[in-house]
Amino acid sequence: MPVTKTLFVGNLPWTATEDDLTQMFAQHGEVIAARVATDRDTGRSRGFGFVEVAEQYADAMIAAMNGVDMGGRPLTVNEARPREDRPRDDRPRRY
Repeated sequence: MPVTKTLFVGNLPWTATEDDLTQMFAQHGEVIAARVATDRDTGRSRGFGFVEVAEQYADAMIAAMNGVDMGGRPLTVNEARPREDRPRDDRPRRY
């Protein structure tokens, strides 16, 4: 299994899809997977996503894609940080 890195991609247009991310980043190296974060309740894009890439291409992809215009918005691309454990709110949700 190849060594991979996960890139954070922020400021995505609301219409961006996982296929869009894969196609844009594949121009600069091997893309293993792409995911657009969606709202759990509405299913709409949250305006950011992640692209998992082969490690040897990560730095070149960050340099090539950071600031690139996608749908009229400049992308923010950097290496994803591990998700921090957040305390769970045990209060029931109001709907």
